[in-house]
Amino acid sequence: MAEKKVLEVNIKHFAYQEDVVLRDVNFSLDQGDHLAILGESGGGKSTLLHLIFGLLPLPKGQIFWLGQEVPGPESLLIPGAPFMKLVDQEFTLMPMTTVAENIATDLPRFDLKASEQRVDELLEVVGLSAMKHTKTRLLSGGQRQRIALAKALATEPEILLLDEPFSQIDLPRRADLRRRLFGYLKEQGITCLTATHDAYEALGYADQIAVLGEHTLLRFEAPQLLFQSLNSPYLAGFFGAFSKIPKGVLSPKELYLLPHQLKLTRLKSPLHVEIKNNVFQGTHYLVSGEFNGHTIYFNCHKPLNVGRSCYLALLNNIA
Repeated sequence: MAEKKVLEVNIKHFAYQEDVVLRDVNFSLDQGDHLAILGESGGGKSTLLHLIFGLLPLPKGQIFWLGQEVPGPESLLIPGAPFMKLVDQEFTLMPMTTVAENIATDLPRFDLKASEQRVDELLEVVGLSAMKHTKTRLLSGGQRQRIALAKALATEPEILLLDEPFSQIDLPRRADLRRRLFGYLKEQGITCLTATHDAYEALGYADQIAVLGEHTLLRFEAPQLLFQSLNSPYLAGFFGAFSKIPKGVLSPKELYLLPHQLKLTRLKSPLHVEIKNNVFQGTHYLVSGEFNGHTIYFNCHKPLNVGRSCYLALLNNIA
C-alpha cells in the first residue's frame, strides 16, 4: 500500500511586489521522500523553501502537511512551522559557545544525559565528533554549516528544508557528509527538500527532482527519467557540457546529448565532426569537435589529434 502524501504544494502565484517569482508550482511527496530542487540562481528555489516553511505569506495558493494547511507568518508570532526545520544559507550560531552547546540549544534540560547522547549521535552524523568541545568561532565556514545541520535535526523534525546545504563544505568531505546525512534521514523517515545547483549530486540521493525555470515547475520526476530525457538546453545545462544535435541528423527531433551518449564509429554517419580540443577528466578525455557550426562533446579513452575528422553515433538508441 502506498504511503499517504504528507506534503502537498499548490502555489498558483507568488511575487515580490510586481516581480513574479513562482507560478503554477504543484507537487506532493510521500513520507520520507527526498526531493532535490534544481534551478538557476534567482529562480525561486529559496523562495519555495521559505513558502513551505511558512516564512512568507501565500495569498494565491496553499501548502498542506498531513492534510493541515501550513500556517503562514500572519498566523504565528514566530514564523516557521514548528514541525519543520529550515537550514538556509544565512544560518546563525552562537560563536562563543561550544559545538555541543550549539546543537543542544533546543533540547530539554531535564535529562542532560539523554541530551548529551543525542548531541553525540548528531555529531557522528555530520562528522564532527572530534570538535564537540571546540568553540564555534574557531571553526571554518564548512564546519559551521555542518553544525547548523546537526542543530536542525536535534529536535527530530518531520520535514527538513535545506538550501544549498553543502555550499561551504570542501569537496573531499562533501561526499561523506552527503552519505551520512541522507542515510540518517532515510533511516528516520524524515521528509527532505534540498535546493541545489549540483544536478549530479541530486542524482545520488533524490527520490524525485523538481526543476524550476521561467518561474514555474518545468519537470517533476524520478532522477533516472529526468537524466534520460533532457529535452532542452536549460535542462541539459545542469549536467555540464552538452551537444545540441539538429533535427534530422541522428533523429527526427532535435536532441540534447551529454558526452557519454555519443561514441566514435568507423561507419559513416551524418554526424561528422572535426576535433578541436581534448580535456583530461581522469578516467577519460572530454573531446570537443565542430559540426556545422555546433560544438559537439563526447568521451574518449584517449586524446584525439586536433584537426582530425571522425564520425559519431548514438551510444544507445535514445532517439
